[in-house]
Amino acid sequence: MNPQEHNESHRLTASGIPLKPTYGPEDLPESVRRGVESSPGSPPFTRGAYPEMYRSKLWRIFQLSGFGDPTDMNERLKFLLEAGETGIIVKHDRMTDDHLYDVDHPEIEERREDVGLTGTVTVGLRDYETIMDGIPVGDVYCKPGGGVPQSAPYTQSCYWSVASKRGIPLDAISGTGQSDFFLTYLGCPMREQIPPKAALRFNLDLIDWCTERMPRWVPVSIAGYNGADSGLTAHQELGAVFANAIEYIDGTLARGKYGIDDFIHGIGGVNFRTSMDIMEDIAKLRAARKIWSDLLQNRYGVTDPAKLRLRIHVVTAGSSMTYQEPLNNIVRGTVMALAAVLGGTQSLGVSGYDEAMSIPSDHAHLMSIRIQQILQEETNLEAVADPLGGSYFLENLTEELETRALDFLAEIEGRGGFVSTIEDGWLMDQANDAQMKAFAQIETGEKGIVGVNSHLVSDPIVDVKAFEGRSGQEAWDNAMSRLTELRRTRSKREADRAVASLCSQLESEENVVPAVMDAVQADVTIGEIGDSFRKTLGNWTPSASIWS
Repeated sequence: MNPQEHNESHRLTASGIPLKPTYGPEDLPESVRRGVESSPGSPPFTRGAYPEMYRSKLWRIFQLSGFGDPTDMNERLKFLLEAGETGIIVKHDRMTDDHLYDVDHPEIEERREDVGLTGTVTVGLRDYETIMDGIPVGDVYCKPGGGVPQSAPYTQSCYWSVASKRGIPLDAISGTGQSDFFLTYLGCPMREQIPPKAALRFNLDLIDWCTERMPRWVPVSIAGYNGADSGLTAHQELGAVFANAIEYIDGTLARGKYGIDDFIHGIGGVNFRTSMDIMEDIAKLRAARKIWSDLLQNRYGVTDPAKLRLRIHVVTAGSSMTYQEPLNNIVRGTVMALAAVLGGTQSLGVSGYDEAMSIPSDHAHLMSIRIQQILQEETNLEAVADPLGGSYFLENLTEELETRALDFLAEIEGRGGFVSTIEDGWLMDQANDAQMKAFAQIETGEKGIVGVNSHLVSDPIVDVKAFEGRSGQEAWDNAMSRLTELRRTRSKREADRAVASLCSQLESEENVVPAVMDAVQADVTIGEIGDSFRKTLGNWTPSASIWS
């Protein structure tokens, strides 16, 4: 790649914002000064969610992990906690969990060699008890899985049921769900997923249920990460996240049960991605807090500063990890983690250096934790809140991202709102267009990726092997044994009753969460819950434009 071409390509941010060689006072418009002159922990929260930030509380180390059997998941969680992780995330097998299939479903049997390679396989509540065996559910912050809306009621109900069986009051446990539209309708094959409007109903049910019973639980976490890794640029990620949040707010208010101050905490914990454009991603997190604060104040009349505070979880971009020279990814993970910290995240997961090859190995997970621990303990980053605040360049970039994000949000609303742009394929078109441009930049060499299209060497020196874990066939065999045993030993009468009750609840307008809780506690399997959803709600048929 020509050095001049490299220089020219880096005069734009990753999302295409033009960059000047230098910035000065003239680059701070009056509209920026409100955020610049505020203090961290005060509206509009541009400079941080809390007054002292990491001096008073470090960010949570929160790694995504899972493979194989529930026993494998349990051992991995204990390993991560021992290594210094301060929150746990359960990663489920994508084939069975996303689609709510039992392992004897024909499509799973056909691909049994892939079972458990993308997360742990569960057949019902008993497996969740194994996953959480010896884990202090009452003390640890947990994301129990449920990335897509149709799996969220199942996974969260399993986790809550484990807590209940241990005698732990649900209002005492803390954690977060996800139930993300981006993962479901932008980032994954849309096979046997409930329609978007049914997914919205599920998420509103979770918000209602948790508002009444679980003040320390975040029922849904909008994952801009999944939108960004599907192609959305920084400002598009911001605009789409808040368009999604508006659907939740308006939908919950329309039910008439709660005022916004009652439930907004359960929506105000979101998930963003940081990638390799370090300054743009720092600016993105700062802009996100300001957009949220202004949105709640100006549109919904929220005045309590605590309610205006956006809480951010960041995951570093798995899509930025390369299978060529994978140890370079430790450096990439560190850069992306630094962006998250300088942007003021509340929790952070660093992608494993071997993520382009496999699910992370124990060593890759340990390196991801060590990156964060080194940043926390050896860099003095925690000493000062918003250390880059006031930078002419950063403040200008924050304002530019906010402006572009609000324009994108307005375009989504003009098209009928977030769910409408999912249903008609428009949002996927935006993601695909941006992703193809990014791919083209790498293919042509306009964007250099060290070890991939620049600075190539003939000998990689260190050969990193992909993590294999338990074989798919073995994970499938074990899951089949557990499924057979569950069906043999449960009360069939109780399971049939719970399934009938679940179907009845789904056909009504009542909250579905209690019926799913009842079902998992009656040992109804994940596939039987999925069949109930498919029978009553149907599967989504995407618009033709999505496949064109």
